[in-house]
Amino acid sequence: MRQHNYQGALQQPLGSGFNTTTTTNEVIAGIDLRGKNIIVTGGNTGIGLETTKTLANAGATVIVAARDIEKATKNLDGINNVELEVMDIMNPDSVAAFAEKFLTSNRPLHVLINNAGIMWVPLRRDSRGFESQLATNYLGQFQLTAMLFPALKKANGARVINVSSLGHQMAPFNFEDPNFLHREYETLQAYGQSKTASNLFAMELDNRAKAFNIRAYSLHPGSIGGTELGREASLELFQKMGFLDENGAMLPEVAARLKTIPQGAATTVWCATSPLLDTIGGVYCEDADVAPLANEASVGSYGVELYSLDESNAKKLWDLSEQLTGITFSML
Repeated sequence: MRQHNYQGALQQPLGSGFNTTTTTNEVIAGIDLRGKNIIVTGGNTGIGLETTKTLANAGATVIVAARDIEKATKNLDGINNVELEVMDIMNPDSVAAFAEKFLTSNRPLHVLINNAGIMWVPLRRDSRGFESQLATNYLGQFQLTAMLFPALKKANGARVINVSSLGHQMAPFNFEDPNFLHREYETLQAYGQSKTASNLFAMELDNRAKAFNIRAYSLHPGSIGGTELGREASLELFQKMGFLDENGAMLPEVAARLKTIPQGAATTVWCATSPLLDTIGGVYCEDADVAPLANEASVGSYGVELYSLDESNAKKLWDLSEQLTGITFSML
């Protein structure tokens, strides 16, 4: 039996019965999360907020890590079973402080949902000089997962969920110049490689951590209307991507494929809770099921690129991530 997803060995739909229109309420039906501790980064807006609501309503204690506490407090008002903590995923000191505070609570962590992310931003760098989309969408989740690993082990049955994107198809990971120091910056290339990194990380983490009963997954939530992800994108960029016509109107075929926020969060919730995944990990999911490979995807699905599931790339990225963050991700 294949025990890993290197080169897409396990990358086949399971027949979950769900599809592109499935909502969080359908996915969570019949699942009781009482006694479970779940962390959701960026769990106060967009699909992160919907994820938080769904899991908390199912009985879990949900710890939301958010950068803007005032905004998060307002958005989370009225939701039971939620704890709010400050964390800026692009700031390594902030990530460390959040993780250390959770560890001092001595609670097991049953699910870590690395949901926070940015897209369509101009060239920015963090305090270390790292490109902002790589720092936010990948290096922050690598650091946070590494620091929270003792709590994940304590759960004796935990999952790590990386919210990735179809956008990984825009670019493989560029090991020669990941921070755009020697090439012209292109925001979609930066986004694409950050999401490819997230996929590679989930696959490699699963292979290394499954001995501790920890499984990891990455996923594409879908193209979703009503989120804040595109707040910095220009009209020209949306036109370049084929979303808008020359007059700035959304193309009908694009509008027809947009998911609602409850539909967009469904795959995250499915990855976090589905019993179908109890014995499989390291896979990339979409539409509340394991996704096909991109070259095998049928009409209506996108799939995952093989370079995003490559064993040598995954191991090379793990080593580079430890080097860039200065963190040794110990399994002990």
